Amino acid sequence: MNYFSAGLLGLVQGLTEFLPVSSSGHLVLAEYLLGIKRSNVGFELILHLGSLLAILIFFRRDIGRILMSLLPAQKAPMLADDFDGRRWLVMMILACLPTAIIGFAFKDQFEALFGMPQIDAYMLWITGLILILSDRVKVKSDLEPNQKIRVHQALIVGVAQGISIIPGISRSGATISAGLFSGLNRQTAARFSFLLSIPAIIGAGLFEHEAIAQVSTLETGPVIAGTLISFLTSFIAINLLLKLIVKRRLWTFAVYLFFIGLLELVITR
Repeated sequence: MNYFSAGLLGLVQGLTEFLPVSSSGHLVLAEYLLGIKRSNVGFELILHLGSLLAILIFFRRDIGRILMSLLPAQKAPMLADDFDGRRWLVMMILACLPTAIIGFAFKDQFEALFGMPQIDAYMLWITGLILILSDRVKVKSDLEPNQKIRVHQALIVGVAQGISIIPGISRSGATISAGLFSGLNRQTAARFSFLLSIPAIIGAGLFEHEAIAQVSTLETGPVIAGTLISFLTSFIAINLLLKLIVKRRLWTFAVYLFFIGLLELVITR
């Protein structure tokens, strides 16, 4: 893989991993246009690590408080607000359960869809429709920064994350929308979705045995370039999406998705 292809895929991964436009769907389209086969899963794994690093740095404070909540009560420092790190950790674990079940049960079926650009296009349209509907959700607790996440809400978000394995279904779009539909406010739904991406990315990477085996065969230069671009653009995307969610501007991504889906259908006929 040359530097141009590596940089382009890093850009696509970084911008689409957290923006609600489906990173997997865009990678399918980008690889089709570049003539890159899906066998290059090792490079995709590295690009996801760039996005993972961005989320760890951006939410380092929340992650730190969740880790501190695991300390004995007498050793855990007092927090200035009512952020319940231990409860957030429990809810994240609960949300991961349906994701893992769906992922294991339908792994082969989901992987087969990556070779079908037409299916990808239709799923992009579905993601767009979900975003439009989520913008219309009105939640009374929108001004509550540390809303308590309940068990059923965590499970609903987890199911949405499992379904988002399908190429074209945005993980961030599906999980944030599911949180809003279940009654979470915009800040909490976005925060929970981003933090939940950490175990999702790590878990998916650990079970990509073929991808792990390929990593050692990749060229160092393009890998570094692609990963750096993935990290930088992921960081920018996180900051942008948090602002647009509060302003109820997710519909702008829906317009883009409808266009990209149509374009994909045309060029892959």
